[in-house]
Amino acid sequence: MKAKTHTTGQEEGSQPTEMETKLGKLFEEELRDIYWAEKALTKAIPKMIKNASSTDLIAALETHLTETEDHVKRAEKVFEIIGKTARGKTCEAMEGLIKEAEEIMEESEEGVMRDAGIIAAAQKVEHYEIASYGTLRTYAQTLGLDEAAAILEKTLKDEKKADEILTTVATSAINLEAAEEEVSE
Repeated sequence: MKAKTHTTGQEEGSQPTEMETKLGKLFEEELRDIYWAEKALTKAIPKMIKNASSTDLIAALETHLTETEDHVKRAEKVFEIIGKTARGKTCEAMEGLIKEAEEIMEESEEGVMRDAGIIAAAQKVEHYEIASYGTLRTYAQTLGLDEAAAILEKTLKDEKKADEILTTVATSAINLEAAEEEVSE
């Protein structure tokens, strides 16, 4: 599929600039959505860290918190590229995922069970972000926004890596330990 040619202005009879298209508007709305989500995660991840007990899980979450702060800056750079003010729009999906994570932490027994719940919640977040960044990257490519596409691709790779690390933490010890714990009534 060939990407749209990048235009710098609109003259009589010419194509609209990439951000004046319907896809450009959708791209901007989705960028506002993930920007809000990333900023919300900079507040949610520290709560997960505080509730985690596994040193491997804590390390993975701390690393991803630093990456998430970078993701906020990258999104701001993409806004700059498209000539828009960096402004978030409440992401209902992320708001729900964060609420679910908080409920899991409140309802789970401290220790390995809570760690398993935190990983489950964090991976749901990662999968949402992977879907969002994959879509945004593809939109940017289609719109001919090569610099934005490259930035979004970098963040997409970070999200995939974070998901893989969480899987490793879960399968190397936490899930096995949780599977050995009996339910107490």
